[in-house]
Amino acid sequence: MNNRQIAVLGAGGHTGKFVVTQLAEGGFVPVAATRDGAGESRRIDFGDPKSVDRAIAGCEAVINCAGPFFETAGPAIEAALRARIPYLDVCAEQETVRRAFHHYDEPARALGVSILPAVAFFGGLADLLVTAASKGLGPIETVEIAVGLDGWRPTRGTRLTGQQNIFPRVIVRDGILSPVPNPPPSREWTYSHLFGTQCVTCVPLSEIILLNWHIGARSITTYMNEKPLSDLKDASTPPPEAVDSTGRSAQRFVVEAEVRGSSGKASISVQGQDIYAVSAPLVVAALEKMLKREKLRGGVFAPGEVFDADAFLAQLSPRFLESIHHDTE
Repeated sequence: MNNRQIAVLGAGGHTGKFVVTQLAEGGFVPVAATRDGAGESRRIDFGDPKSVDRAIAGCEAVINCAGPFFETAGPAIEAALRARIPYLDVCAEQETVRRAFHHYDEPARALGVSILPAVAFFGGLADLLVTAASKGLGPIETVEIAVGLDGWRPTRGTRLTGQQNIFPRVIVRDGILSPVPNPPPSREWTYSHLFGTQCVTCVPLSEIILLNWHIGARSITTYMNEKPLSDLKDASTPPPEAVDSTGRSAQRFVVEAEVRGSSGKASISVQGQDIYAVSAPLVVAALEKMLKREKLRGGVFAPGEVFDADAFLAQLSPRFLESIHHDTE
């Protein structure tokens, strides 16, 4: 992977900086693009297709970290299609990821360009976990995912997305995307790591769109515990604060899934540190796997659809993902 140039859109943001570091560690040459063109970065205006083309010129792939993604994903994907290079992003927004599949799958297939949205903590990680847990279970009937955080210090990008996102959240019922009921589903969840038994509330993000695209379960629901939601609602909650030399915050997370199929059920769980920081090794690992292939498939894909989920997760353990447990009944 030495000296292969990779465009990083939104490289000056919180997650973008982690991605730049991860790329450099892997031997890539990150080409930074930011809205203000600060430092040595290329200036990018997502409202100007020529500006986006210039930002990715000479690069072999694009990683989009510039949120809110409902403003940036479409222009960035279209530029990647024009350049005929792979596109990945770290989007948690459901509607943006849904549009990527429905608007760009056909042109991406025609051009032979691979597009992987939502390869991040929200979205891709749960997609990989559920894909791994689903093996050998036959047709999948129900998927329940529980995200547990000991707190949530949101970035500026997270705040902006929350303020501007007007699209209703969806879950899967009877095999189709359906609006989250009001009030949203809630239940008690006993986490196998860190958090014990807690009340959790339905908070679906981009993993729902990924899983509905390729798993095809009759029911898919994602929950989150109450502490991070309280932090997110509190306007005074500060942004993340680095506690180590890598820039990670002290935040701890766990993601668990229970999957039921026609021939059995399985559970899987993983834990780690800092939901923003862990998105970088996830998306860079996906990029590495894409570029190592002699011939890339064209289309829009979920990570669990095109990669060996078990091998992908194992590659990131234990440095980035800790205590992966998978049990089948």
